[in-house]
Amino acid sequence: MKISSRFTVAIHILTLIKIEKNYTLTSNQIAESVNTNPVVIRRLMGKLKKAGFIEVSHGSAGVKLLKSLDEITLFDVYRSVEVVEQGNLFQIHEDTNINCTVGANIQIVLEVILESAQDAMETVLKSVTLENIMNKILVNNG
Repeated sequence: MKISSRFTVAIHILTLIKIEKNYTLTSNQIAESVNTNPVVIRRLMGKLKKAGFIEVSHGSAGVKLLKSLDEITLFDVYRSVEVVEQGNLFQIHEDTNINCTVGANIQIVLEVILESAQDAMETVLKSVTLENIMNKILVNNG
């Protein structure tokens, strides 16, 4: 199981907007960077707009950031693109055999552990800003 790529594509979009701030970016240009269909970009930009991260102008006016990248955490992006609901990162199989020792108890045991794992992951996402990501990209670019 993987988390939807909407999460990483949204990070890509926001970081690209900041790095290319001197240019007017359209969804087509962003789609070229992501290597996807512009419709995918427009859908995600709608979610990012709803979250208050960007302002989108129709036509060639492009898109601009409404918040500084140091104000946006990976967790904020994760939540804004509806990757997964709280406590639902892991899907636990259902309809186990309650006449089996494991089948009767596996769900309740795993539920607590997996919720803790999701909480730990979300804590890490809350500690990283998009500014951190952008800076790493710029360092890697030389």
